[in-house]
Amino acid sequence: MKERMLSQSGVTARSRDMFGLRCLPGECVLQRALMVRKKLTAREGRGWMSGTLFCTHFRVAFVPQDAPKPDDNTDPVLLGDHDVALASIEKVVVVGPNRTKLVSPNSSLKFTPEELLLYCRDMRVICFLFDRLTPDAQVLEITYTIAKTYQPLKPGSVLSFQNAALGSVEMKQFLSNRRRDAHMNWFESASDWEQELERCGATTWRVSSVNDRFEMSTSLSRFIVVPQKVLDTELKKSFAHFNEGRIPRWCWRHPRGSDLLRMSSFQNNIYHEKDDIRNLEMVLFGCQSSLCVVVELGDELPSPADIQLAHSRMRTLCLGDLSTSVSVPDDKWLSTLESTHWLDHIRLCLRKASEVACLLRSGHLTVALQEPEDRDMGCVVSSLVQVMSDPHYRSQHGFQSLVQKEWVMAGHRFYSRNNYHRDNDKEEAPVFLLFLDCVWQLWFQFPSRFQLTADFLLALHDSIHLPLFSTFLANCQRERCKRSQNLGQSYTPVNGWRDALQPDSSSDPSDPPLPPVWDWALQYGAERRACFTQPVPPTPPLQPLLNGNLNTKPDAHRPADSAPGSVFLLSRGSFTCPANLPPWRSSASGVYKKSHRRAPSTENVPGLERLLKAWSLTATFGPQGPADAYEPLLPLLLGPCMGLWRECYLRGALHAQAFSHPVSSNHLHPVERLAQEVQQLKDKLAQLSPGTDLDPPTVTPEPRRTDANLNQNTNNATFLFSASKPRSVGRAAPPPTSVSRAPPPSSTPAPRPGGKDLGGSNKHTFLFGHSSDGRSDSRYHPLPNAKLPKSNGSSLAS
Repeated sequence: MKERMLSQSGVTARSRDMFGLRCLPGECVLQRALMVRKKLTAREGRGWMSGTLFCTHFRVAFVPQDAPKPDDNTDPVLLGDHDVALASIEKVVVVGPNRTKLVSPNSSLKFTPEELLLYCRDMRVICFLFDRLTPDAQVLEITYTIAKTYQPLKPGSVLSFQNAALGSVEMKQFLSNRRRDAHMNWFESASDWEQELERCGATTWRVSSVNDRFEMSTSLSRFIVVPQKVLDTELKKSFAHFNEGRIPRWCWRHPRGSDLLRMSSFQNNIYHEKDDIRNLEMVLFGCQSSLCVVVELGDELPSPADIQLAHSRMRTLCLGDLSTSVSVPDDKWLSTLESTHWLDHIRLCLRKASEVACLLRSGHLTVALQEPEDRDMGCVVSSLVQVMSDPHYRSQHGFQSLVQKEWVMAGHRFYSRNNYHRDNDKEEAPVFLLFLDCVWQLWFQFPSRFQLTADFLLALHDSIHLPLFSTFLANCQRERCKRSQNLGQSYTPVNGWRDALQPDSSSDPSDPPLPPVWDWALQYGAERRACFTQPVPPTPPLQPLLNGNLNTKPDAHRPADSAPGSVFLLSRGSFTCPANLPPWRSSASGVYKKSHRRAPSTENVPGLERLLKAWSLTATFGPQGPADAYEPLLPLLLGPCMGLWRECYLRGALHAQAFSHPVSSNHLHPVERLAQEVQQLKDKLAQLSPGTDLDPPTVTPEPRRTDANLNQNTNNATFLFSASKPRSVGRAAPPPTSVSRAPPPSSTPAPRPGGKDLGGSNKHTFLFGHSSDGRSDSRYHPLPNAKLPKSNGSSLAS
C-alpha cells in the first residue's frame, strides 16, 4: 500500500530525509527500490556499490548506502555523481534469467528483471543489479516507471522536463539570482566584442550594430566586426550578395597581423553595382590590401549527414546493437572502428585547420573561411585554428569564450543538430561533438600546452545531451532573444516604433529560466570542477603589430580605383585563382571590367604553396629550441597517431556487453586486455634496456586468446590508447577523482609520437601514443593530393 501511494501521489522535497535523497525544489519521487547495487566504471574504481534507487519525474537517482546526509544549506545540484537525467536516457534494457528485453512504455514483462541497463545519449551505460532480497513488486514498478517517464509520449514535450527540474518558484528565484562568470567573454554586447578587439590588437576593425534588429541577417548576432573604413550605410548593401546575409566578418587576428574571417557562399545571380563592388572588396579584404585566400570548406570536409552516420556507427560499435544483442567480434573490432570513418572526419578537420593556421602565421594576408551556409564546418575549423594558435583559448575561460563567439553567437544550429525533441532526424548531426573530439586530439598530443583538461571536455560533451541550458536550446541569437522576451524595436515611417520580433507563441512568461551551460556549479560539485583545469606555465604577453601587417610599405604603383588585391582559392590542398572568384570579377560582369582590372594571374600561387610546404618542413626538421607560445600546435595526422577518446566512447562498453554475455560482465573489455598485453611487453623491454631499473613491475599475466587477433590491421590500425594513463594488470585502479594525465614515472623516457624521444631513441611505438611536452615535435603533413607546382615564383614573405 505504501509503495502504491508513493507511485501515485509522489513524495515532495519535504520528505527527502526519509529516503536519503535531496530533491530539487518541487521534485517528486515516483518510485524507489531498496537493496540495489550499481556497477562502477573504471573511473569510479570498478566493483559494485550498494544503495537505494529512485525515479523522479526529472532523473534516475542512486543514493549509496554509506552516503553522508545531504546538507540543505548548500546550493542545489541538478544531478549527483550517480544520477542520470531522464532526458539523457535513450534505451532501457532489462536482463533476466537467460533473456534480455528492450523495455518501452507499453511493454509487459513476464519475468522479474535481475539487471537494469540505462543506455544514455552521451555514450554512458548505467547498470543496476537487483538483490534477491529486493521485493519483486519494487523491481517491476521502478522498471515500468523509468520506461514510461524517460520517453515523452509525444514530440515537443521537453518543456515538461524543464519544468520538472527548474519550474518551481524556489528554483526560478534561485536561478534569477545567479551571477554570470565574469572571467569569460560572453560576446553579447558591443563592449564584449571591443574587449576582444583590444586583446587581439585589431585596431583597424570596429564593432558594427547594423544587425541589431536582425534585419540584415536573422542567423547572425546583433554585433559583427567589420573594417573601420566601411560605413554601416555601405555595409547594408553587402548582405544581399551572400547566402543568408552572412557577409565576411572578423573572427580573430594572429599576432603576426593576419586576419581570420568567416562567410557564406556568394550569391551569383545578383547584379553587382559599381558602388557595391567597392564595398564588397573592402569587406572581403578586411584591413589587408594585398592578398586574400578563400578557403573552401564544403568540398573536402564531411557533411552533417556524414557526421551523423559516422557517429551512429561509432555508437553501435562501442555499445552494441540493441536490436540484435550482438557485439562486434574481438578480431574485427579495430577494422570496424576504421570503417566508421569517425576518425577520418576528425583527421580532415584537423588537417584543414592546420593549413589555415600555417597561412595565418605568414602575417601578410586575410584568410576567409567559406561554407555554403557558414553554420557547421565553419564553426569547427575557425575554432580549431584559434585553439591551435592562441594560448588564451586553451584555458577553460578562454575556451568557453571561444564557443560563445564561434558557435553560439555565430548561429550554429544547436537545437536542430541535437534533436532534443526527437522529431527531426534529418537535421540531427553531432557537429559540436566532432569539434570536441578534435580538441581532445590536440590535448592528447600537447597536454602541457592546455590549461583545460580532458575532464572538462568530457563534462561539456555530456552537458550537450541535457536539454536544460540556453546555450544549446536555440539555433541563433534571434531565437534566444525571442524566448527571453528581450525584444528590440524598429522604426518605420508608417508604423513608427514597434517590436522588431514577435514573441514566440510557444514561449510563456511562466517558463523556467534556462541557465547557461557554463554555470558548472549547477551540475558538478567543487571536487569535480577542480579537475577541469591544470597548472600551465604563464604565457608571455601578446605583442601584436600596430598596423596588422608585416609588409608596412604601401603600394605606390597601385591605381586608386583598382582592386584591393589578389584573391586565391584554397581547395583540396591546391591554390587557384578562378576568374569568377569573387563572382563580380568574372568576365560576365561588365561593371567590374570597366572600373577594375581583371582578376590576378597565378604568379603568386607557387609562393603560397611553398609557404605551407616550407612551414611543414621547418616544423619537421628544424632545430628544437624553446617553444614559442604563439606558434600553432600542428598535430600528427598519421593513422597510429590519431587517438580514440576512450574515456568518452568506451566507458559504457563493459556494461553494454554484460547483458549479451553475462559471464563477461566482470571481465575486462577486449581493448583493455590488448592494452594490458602491450603494456606488459613495454615493461619487459624497459627491463631489458640498458641503463634502466632492472626491478620488473608486479604484474599478473593473463593468458592470451588464441582464437582472436586484436591487432590484425596493423597497416591502418587506429591509435587507441593514451600513454598518459597506461594500465597494467597488477596495478590498482585509479580513484574516481583522479585526473592525472602525466606519464607514470619511469627511468626510460617515453618515445615521442613522431619517433623522436628526448633520450635519442629512434624507436616508434605503434599502438601507444605519448604525451608531448612544451617542446613538442609538431609536424604538419600536407594533403596527399596537394599539387605543388615547380616554380621560381616569389615567396609570400618577400
